[in-house]
Amino acid sequence: MGEIMIDKTTLNNLNEQFKTSLPTEIITKALEFSNDAVVTTNFRPYEAAILHAVSKVKPEIPVVWCDTGYNTPQTYKHAEQLIKDLNLHIFLYVPKQTAAHRDVVMGIPNINTPEHNVFTEQVKLEPFNRAMKEHKPKVWFTNLRQGQTAFRDSIEIFSVSNAGVLKVSPFYYWSDKKLDTYLQEHGLPNEFKYFDPTKALENRECGLHA
Repeated sequence: MGEIMIDKTTLNNLNEQFKTSLPTEIITKALEFSNDAVVTTNFRPYEAAILHAVSKVKPEIPVVWCDTGYNTPQTYKHAEQLIKDLNLHIFLYVPKQTAAHRDVVMGIPNINTPEHNVFTEQVKLEPFNRAMKEHKPKVWFTNLRQGQTAFRDSIEIFSVSNAGVLKVSPFYYWSDKKLDTYLQEHGLPNEFKYFDPTKALENRECGLHA
């Protein structure tokens, strides 16, 4: 991955300065640090907002989609619609083993077993790490929001990942209701029949961000 040099004081100042800014203003500011940027997505609910906002500012930005192979038919249809409507530059990353093969030898393990860590590594972490290694971004746009998990409550709009990448969450302080309005105003679809096999609970961190 690329690495960006940004000290804690600068980070704190950015978060204070842009706390109430529009997503496009946050995205534009982030790109001042580096044009080597990606946006990641799994096409879960409300992902249309981040994909629309980022592609509006930087239309050619690589969109990294790590598909676990366990998405619902509705999610796949939703993804195809957004890719077409927003003209997204998708880079698809999938596990090295098919879901059909894994279902035979492992299935989806119970969340409290050691096998579940192996499962998460296979379907989510390995494809994600492979994507980031290939793209080497210095700026990473994501749709993390406050209130989703304990870890996500500990960050802000701007944070720095363990690999030194500037992670930017333009909708960090937005509620579902506010995002509903955003989607409606921009004629964007939403889809709620989403399944993440690495989570038993919605508020569990998948490990990708932490």
